[in-house]
Amino acid sequence: MALVWGSRTYVMGVINLTPDSFSDGGRFNAPERALAQARRLVAQGVHLLDLGAQSTRPGAADIGAVEELDRLLPALRLILEGRAAGALPHPEGFTPLISIDTFRASVAAAALEAGADWINDVGGGRLDPPILDVVAAAGCPYVLMHSRGDSRSMDELANYGAVGEEVLAELRRGSEQALAAGIRREQLIWDPGLGFAKTTRHNLELLEALPQLRAEGFPLLVGPSRKRFIGDVLAEPRPRARLWGTATVAAKAIAGGADILRAHDGGPIVQTARMADALWRISGG
Repeated sequence: MALVWGSRTYVMGVINLTPDSFSDGGRFNAPERALAQARRLVAQGVHLLDLGAQSTRPGAADIGAVEELDRLLPALRLILEGRAAGALPHPEGFTPLISIDTFRASVAAAALEAGADWINDVGGGRLDPPILDVVAAAGCPYVLMHSRGDSRSMDELANYGAVGEEVLAELRRGSEQALAAGIRREQLIWDPGLGFAKTTRHNLELLEALPQLRAEGFPLLVGPSRKRFIGDVLAEPRPRARLWGTATVAAKAIAGGADILRAHDGGPIVQTARMADALWRISGG
């Protein structure tokens, strides 16, 4: 089912197939548990499932393409089989889309060949540039996220004069490279990369700049879920205890023009999006 930008906010549910993700590492890193979580999220109203097998938290180890695929493909295939069999029923009859959270070209190619629908690249094409060629050939949606460095270096690169302007400029530059590789403009979705090479103050300022990013004409994905900056504001060190902060940031993102929210907590964020749409999107407020 195609997404209609501007009509509503869609929710992307996170399924981490890793032992070391910052908030739920190890909970879903077996195919059967990943499928169960996919069913749960879709039943709660999530529209997209984002499968990731390489942790991108600060300091995470780079596991390499072979291990990433070993983690990813069994769960992906099982979820795709479940979708084909009608085993992922959505309360609105929506057929969930499957996104792959990877920055590697070889992983993206294998996942798309297996039947995945989207590629969600935290590197925005920087970390493995051939991923742009893979996406161009596939013609699939591509989430181009703003980031700097990698998991080991990004905290050292959180240096901005005006974070909104610099993120906008770097997203434009990444988009130009994607278009030059043959990706069509309508494939691109922007993600400002909350928490990636950004301090708490940068993240809060970037949320204020969302209308300027959305004005560029690309659909906007925002991923605040359980992020460290929310923990800093709330003095809450436990990622899974940051739901209310996440919901507040999600509402702020929708008011700023976000089209997609990426979230671990499916049901509460679906409800947040529905209410925020009624306040800002449908009313035009």
